Amino acid sequence: MSRSAVAPLGGPPVRQPRTSSRLLGSLALVVVTGLAAMGATRAPATAQGARTGQDTVSLDQVIPAPVSAVAGGSPFTLTARTVIRVDGGARGREARGVGHYLAGILRPSTGYLLPVSSLPGKDGIRLRLSAADKGLGEEGYRLESGRRAVTVTARTPAGLFHGVQTLRQLLPPAVEKNSRQPGPWRIAGGVIEDVPRFAYRGAMLDVSRHFFTVDQVKRYIDQLALYKINTLHLHLSDDQGWRIAVDSWPRLAAYGGSTQVGGGPGGHYSKAQYKEIVRYAGSRHMELVPEIDMPGHTNAALASYAELNCDGVAPPLYTGTGVGFSSLCVPKEVTYDFVDDVIRELAVLTPGRYLHIGGDEAHSTSHEDYVAFMDRAQAVVQKYGKTVVGWHQLTGARPAEGAVAQYWGYDATGAAERAQVVRAAQNGTRVVLSPADRVYLDMKYDRDTPLGLDWAGLVEVRRSYDWDPGSYLAGLPADALLGIEAPLWTETVSTSAHIDYMAFPRVPGIAELGWSPASAHDWEDYRLRLAAHGPRMTALGIGFYRSPQVPWPAR
Repeated sequence: MSRSAVAPLGGPPVRQPRTSSRLLGSLALVVVTGLAAMGATRAPATAQGARTGQDTVSLDQVIPAPVSAVAGGSPFTLTARTVIRVDGGARGREARGVGHYLAGILRPSTGYLLPVSSLPGKDGIRLRLSAADKGLGEEGYRLESGRRAVTVTARTPAGLFHGVQTLRQLLPPAVEKNSRQPGPWRIAGGVIEDVPRFAYRGAMLDVSRHFFTVDQVKRYIDQLALYKINTLHLHLSDDQGWRIAVDSWPRLAAYGGSTQVGGGPGGHYSKAQYKEIVRYAGSRHMELVPEIDMPGHTNAALASYAELNCDGVAPPLYTGTGVGFSSLCVPKEVTYDFVDDVIRELAVLTPGRYLHIGGDEAHSTSHEDYVAFMDRAQAVVQKYGKTVVGWHQLTGARPAEGAVAQYWGYDATGAAERAQVVRAAQNGTRVVLSPADRVYLDMKYDRDTPLGLDWAGLVEVRRSYDWDPGSYLAGLPADALLGIEAPLWTETVSTSAHIDYMAFPRVPGIAELGWSPASAHDWEDYRLRLAAHGPRMTALGIGFYRSPQVPWPAR
């Protein structure tokens, strides 16, 4: 991607990488990327936000919007006597983890014990796994709420977990607080049935430009989970820092990870710490996709090992924000020893399907060398049992069978480059959409935003939401579109408060584009639902940007 020099407030010049009315009846079932997605049936949102009746959140306030939400009957009231019930046997054990997660969310604010029990009963919060509900797919759920019980049913623990996120959103926002609140804790009566539109709904965090600790990454994971994001992409290496320990090349982390943009201390994850992030993401039913960017964006590696440079001379560590100047030495065989070792060790640590090898902005690598390098790097990824993911420049080489290209282009991207991606998709390459002028979370909201960049334009909340992934790239086969991902690059982002401000409130809308049927996407309706989530984000301690495009409730 092309990145022009800009200057954030108070900082040096930088260059960015990648940079309603009620619908009557249910619409027809359609199939997108192998998942069923039905037309939405929802009640109209209101400017007042979240409530219908005393302290009861309306079923139509959920984000992402569910496929179907039909209100009716008495609400369920959470009390000191409420039990979280799971089935017995093996399936019940799978549900028990989701039950304990839910109890951990609800106990601090309610003050209730909320025991997780496998004893049978028709009351309380019931979490059921049912293989018979094939229409719910791998991540769908059904939520039924009435006077005696609220029941969440799914085919898989992931679906049950997503249903629990909806259950959370149907409780008053104060339920998210860490101290006891007065309640009452009611869930409106009715039925929600829901399945995602796309299989891949991701967010990326760049830990290379600025390093983030394990606890900071966990915090972001928890925020993303509320909105049914199921993939976390970690950008683990770049010119400014190498962030993962590699036993066979120890200076990568020890030296290459010792700094960051602006010259701070940097940092890296030990293998145990990385595994803890993977475990924690998995506990939130989120797949982790690690990225080692190459052959460009490699100055941290080149500075760590002189032999990776064609002239055998290691450059100094880099703490700026320019791009496109570094390259692994493609003709040297030691380069492929390096690639093999790094990918082998990372693949062992990563249980997920994907391994991202970057491939963008290799401006210092000739096209011939780029193609040759990507051929060999992709083969290594496949050798260790992973699916190749690369930025969309991969489609200018020879994408491996089954590879995924992540498209980060934007309105200024030329037609030829877009056509190249579409041709690759027509030949079997799958695509994840991350258009920079829509879902790059480091783009400024407006000209006064104190953080972020603007090389792809200004991206207010409406612009990040008001587009359709299914029609974004003309000619892209529907079955080639795996999903969407919202990257957060960190040239100007260095704290959790910065992450909050740049990611929220854009993440909920991007999550809705990935989950909800296209028929549910309506800005005027969405902005009211988003406004109702303001108090929830505040209760969670998320310092979000209060966009003037959204009618937030008075503080």
